[in-house]
Amino acid sequence: MKRGSLPALQAFGARRRFLKASSLVLSLGVQEFAWGASVLAVRIWPAKEYTRVTIESDVPLKSQPLLIADPPRMAIDIDGTELNPALKELVSQLKSDDPFISGVRVGQYGPGVVRLVFDLRQTVRPQLFNLAPVVATRMDQVRYNHRLVMDLYPTKAIDPLEALIEQQLQSSSSKSVKPAPLLSEPGPKPAEDVLSAWIEEQSKKPTLRPVPQSPLMSPTAQSPKANALGAQDPINDISKDGTKDGVAQARKDVPASPLLKPQGSEDAQVAQMVDRWIVVAIDPGHGGEDPGAIGHQGTKEKDVVLQIALKLKALINATVIKGRQGDLAMRAYLTRDADYFVPLQERVYKAQRVQADLFVSLHADAYITPEAKGASVFALSQSGASSAAARWMANQENKADLVGGINLRSKDAVVQKTLLDMSTDAQINFSLKLGAEFLGQIKRVGSLHKAKVEQAGFAVLKAPDIPSLLVETAFISNPQEEALLLTQSFQTDMASAINAAIVKHFSQSPPISRNRAL
Repeated sequence: MKRGSLPALQAFGARRRFLKASSLVLSLGVQEFAWGASVLAVRIWPAKEYTRVTIESDVPLKSQPLLIADPPRMAIDIDGTELNPALKELVSQLKSDDPFISGVRVGQYGPGVVRLVFDLRQTVRPQLFNLAPVVATRMDQVRYNHRLVMDLYPTKAIDPLEALIEQQLQSSSSKSVKPAPLLSEPGPKPAEDVLSAWIEEQSKKPTLRPVPQSPLMSPTAQSPKANALGAQDPINDISKDGTKDGVAQARKDVPASPLLKPQGSEDAQVAQMVDRWIVVAIDPGHGGEDPGAIGHQGTKEKDVVLQIALKLKALINATVIKGRQGDLAMRAYLTRDADYFVPLQERVYKAQRVQADLFVSLHADAYITPEAKGASVFALSQSGASSAAARWMANQENKADLVGGINLRSKDAVVQKTLLDMSTDAQINFSLKLGAEFLGQIKRVGSLHKAKVEQAGFAVLKAPDIPSLLVETAFISNPQEEALLLTQSFQTDMASAINAAIVKHFSQSPPISRNRAL
């Protein structure tokens, strides 16, 4: 280049710098280049076990939680966003029967900061965590953007075995179907009266399983902002009467019904009665944030399998198996009885806690083509799947935690993962034999997708020493079977077929006595 071309050289360098900067802007992408976050949707999922609040956004949200103990409240400051209609929808999402949240207030706390205030019915152990986007690869799958999740757990967790006993005391079927009287007890009291007296006597002996607590949300580890405020209550900056500008609020002051909390027992009579129950753990797949597969008409797997599970529960609770050594009452325990998410390892833990004699997970199949049809029964495999389709199905079902969302930092997840690795060959062989009974009864209801029990590595079937089966009741991705799944008659027939298989099995092979001590 000639000595006299300095301006041209400067212009060339400027063009290079401009092109380099433009490439950097393009490489950042939309998320990193965005000035602030935009909230897209909010949801509240109340349940007796815990309430979940999710805030979905286009980019990850940064939050600062604050806890106030008296009266119990929780505030969440969300940085880098502005109050919008989607956030205000949180107010209308609150239900009057929410066991944990009595009121919600939402307001613009400052420039780029939105504050959410939850008035609580009781002290809670919250867990806050972020979930990455869930990408849908098929029309039957759900898609989520970034989610901020707030799980509000009670300080004392509900014990599954206690819940099972309480359920039977409150159930109308418990008045007509009772465990067999003890042969050694002359003139026994009704089982319901004995259990009622036992619960009253033992109610002061708490032995509940602890709920994992996030260090971030521990009352002893509040943020510096909360500690510096001392006695001041920053939550009242959004007033309860909604006088501050830009505030949306809701209050649901209907008190939550108190839960009975029966505790450990030394009463031999009650212990024997509980031991003489045949307990069947029914696991309606998916729930809450995880809808499962979605049919062409928008039918959600989580909804239809819950309906089948409730019908199956009623049949089981109304059944007494006649045996050579006396009558055995059957009792059903649902891993979820409403529309909320339960992680896979928690489903296994619940079955273990009630020492179930059988675990049945209910699902509605989906496949990449709408022609697939029929019911299937699956058992666990520790070596490999029995077919490519079985392996594919297990992979789909095992993604439930990714969709529903669990806190991977929870210590409980590590503990339960250890328990999932303890399944035995005896459990699997027993499940295969029982699965054949299931197929024999289900084929009377409709067509079978496979005439034999399939095997694959389903995480939800890994309950050690508990025979476990997963039933795909029909293909929700098949328009004809989707319509069938919505009918009361099919749901009842499917529940009846499964119950018939269970009764036939336990009539021939009664379970061994279990020590279900609380």
